Amino acid sequence: MDIAQTWFQIKQTAITLGNSKFTQFWHTIFDSTFNFLLIIAIVVSAIYLYIGIRMLFFYKKRSNTYTVNEENLPFVTVQIPTYNEPAAIQCAQRCLENDYPKDRYEILIGDDSKDPEVSKLLKDFSALHENVKVIKRKENIGYKAGNLNNMLKYSKGDILVLFDSDFLPPKDFLRKIVAPFSKSEKIAAVQARWTFIKPNKNLVSLLSSTILSVIHNLVLPLIYRKSRTTFICGSAEAIRRSTLEKLGGWKNGSFTEDIDYSLRMLKNGYKIVYLEDLECKGEVPYTAKDFYKQQMRWAYGVIRAYIDHGLGIFQAESLRLKDKTFIFFFGSGYWISFLLVALFITGFISFITHRPEPLNISEFMYYTTRNIIVTSGLIFASAAALVKKNNFKKAGYMVIASFSYGLVVLYYVNKGIFKAIFNKPMQWHMLRKEGNKVKV
Repeated sequence: MDIAQTWFQIKQTAITLGNSKFTQFWHTIFDSTFNFLLIIAIVVSAIYLYIGIRMLFFYKKRSNTYTVNEENLPFVTVQIPTYNEPAAIQCAQRCLENDYPKDRYEILIGDDSKDPEVSKLLKDFSALHENVKVIKRKENIGYKAGNLNNMLKYSKGDILVLFDSDFLPPKDFLRKIVAPFSKSEKIAAVQARWTFIKPNKNLVSLLSSTILSVIHNLVLPLIYRKSRTTFICGSAEAIRRSTLEKLGGWKNGSFTEDIDYSLRMLKNGYKIVYLEDLECKGEVPYTAKDFYKQQMRWAYGVIRAYIDHGLGIFQAESLRLKDKTFIFFFGSGYWISFLLVALFITGFISFITHRPEPLNISEFMYYTTRNIIVTSGLIFASAAALVKKNNFKKAGYMVIASFSYGLVVLYYVNKGIFKAIFNKPMQWHMLRKEGNKVKV
């Protein structure tokens, strides 16, 4: 049998299968599913389009209206959890340069390092500064949350201020972030806005910083203004110690201890303040592997937190319907990744099970382009975030990054989502940080 005959038989078989009732049944199922998911994607896209337009044209940054009582400043414990990261020294040095009274705060570095050279650097640094202490535990149990719980036992402060090791707080950070606590005992946490160190280093850092810019420049301000609810984000945050202890501390082993604790605070009637005008710089991933692993871990942790506390949020009498809506909207970000992958799979299966007919290229390109445009609200919001950070000249590169690295990250995010849903184990991946390269 020659090649022509083989190809002819393959075509005839494909036509027969394509015209079969079995194939057409599945085409109907997947085509209907695709169209249903597309409607959801268009609605979500419209929401992000609205957020982008509102923040771009109708948003003005609000100044901090909280004042600090100089005669009754709370004692603050700065906590810097770290794992093989010399960058923690730079963070601690910035905290030492803070203008908060030196007798009203301490700095604890939670050293989970396995590298003895890093541990020695941290100890040598603390030996030079009376109010810096290194807390070393025997076993690294519970990841970052376990480290924070261990430091809690050694902390003197009424207010705990947390930094990841790569964050560099400004001189007035402590004064500003503790100010809201004096207004109400119900205020259990305060979150500052994140900005980024070298966000334009490459396409990976541009995309990862843009994603976080959407959160900190668009989503969190809108949620906080509309519902007075918000979230802590894991760094550049302040926690009322008494509330943390009352709610049982950090959840050991959580991959997003910030979101888990935020949901616990909210469902128990506590308030979180978001300070739009208090900014703190931190690093973002600049390698593809780090970016993918970070997004997978965050997807896993966020979904697990909502699985654990979603029902409690829904039933919480202290939260209005509007509050609950915004709380669940905040957690919807990773579900968008799931939605996009589901659209691709159902669309592809619908296409290959379609009744055989000549391919109309122009029609195919029209519908493909149309579907991309009507679901591109998040891309527009990302561009709006770049405008807010005076970085719009990088918008073209951001689009390139979205359709290259962004497509790959969809796989990792969905992997994290499914691991979370089925409660499968996950490993913590440490990111490479520029600050770790600096010799102290």
